[in-house]
Amino acid sequence: MQISIHSSGFVLTEALRAYIVQRLHTALRRAGERMRNVHVWLSDINGPRGGRDKRCKIQLRMAGGKDVLIEDTEADLYHAIDLAAQRADRAVVRRVEHLRELPRPRKADNPVEAVGDDEHGDDR
Repeated sequence: MQISIHSSGFVLTEALRAYIVQRLHTALRRAGERMRNVHVWLSDINGPRGGRDKRCKIQLRMAGGKDVLIEDTEADLYHAIDLAAQRADRAVVRRVEHLRELPRPRKADNPVEAVGDDEHGDDR
């Protein structure tokens, strides 16, 4: 699973980057093989004014399925990351379960293979 992280309105530190990567690996471990890549956007909406303005947006690109987009806004950036990761986990589990429930096309019986089962081709 490839993870790309982008920030707007503040400097993305290595500690924050490591936290996000660890948090996403933990949250998405059950569906990791179905993930093609994960994009994370972090932003400080109000800048220095404060308030509930730290946004974490996560886009999950799944193999064989539609993208999943999660967004959470909180006063604390780490809390926004945690909540978005939890929601991403639940969304991916629902998506995987939905894909498992879809009817699969059945292979048509091949009449050529059904005629003459023995390897010699004679009717013994």
